[in-house]
Amino acid sequence: MRNHSLRDLDIAGVKWELSETANINKTPIQKTNNDSVKPAVSTSVSTNNTAIIPPSAPVSRVNAVTVADTARDLGELISAIMEFGHPLCQFAKNIVPPVFSKSDIGLLIITDIPSSDDDDCGRLLTGNAGDLMDKMLNAIGINRDDVSIIPLVFCRTPGGRGPSTEELDLARPFVTRAISMLNPRAILTLGALSATEIVGAKLPKDHGQEFKYADNIPVIPIYHPNYLILKPDAKRTVWESLQNLQNLLKTA
Repeated sequence: MRNHSLRDLDIAGVKWELSETANINKTPIQKTNNDSVKPAVSTSVSTNNTAIIPPSAPVSRVNAVTVADTARDLGELISAIMEFGHPLCQFAKNIVPPVFSKSDIGLLIITDIPSSDDDDCGRLLTGNAGDLMDKMLNAIGINRDDVSIIPLVFCRTPGGRGPSTEELDLARPFVTRAISMLNPRAILTLGALSATEIVGAKLPKDHGQEFKYADNIPVIPIYHPNYLILKPDAKRTVWESLQNLQNLLKTA
């Protein structure tokens, strides 16, 4: 199992000032004043030599909206995602598809990009972040199998950099189609990028606040588990938000 990279933590809502030889245990760790997630950075992180992070993937000529809208059910939507050929696939080990639950709980989790662990095994929210996510769900009486999970893009970006606008735009029709098909009772977004892309929320300012997707689906943005691994003191704030989510699911 790989450790979470600084890039993973950047996407999760933590902005780092990276040196060429970064060490996660070194101090200070600096957070910028800008909460928005920057796409396609070229700074590399290496302890021995400078790794080259490929630039943004080229835009596909295939109309993603048409492909996504052609799917008649969730199974066909997964097949469409796997066969679409998003440009990021050329850099990743695996396409990491969404997970759709048949449970009537009605919770959809939207995360950012697959982690290095996810990329290795082709499944979402694995490794330490996945273990913590399971504990968070269990704390409010929910099992992972009862939750649908979808990322903003379905392949890990090179070096775990922030996805470009074009890369997000190519995956967005599949995310939108999934939300429409699922019609969840509530959505939980993980990390700064997901919060911004789904409802325009900014972390940490809007953490735990209730937003509306399509004017009717309640959305609660929270920190990504990667952030909580680094900043365990933030778990108290997340716990309060999870309790609010639990109440939403009971009343929605």
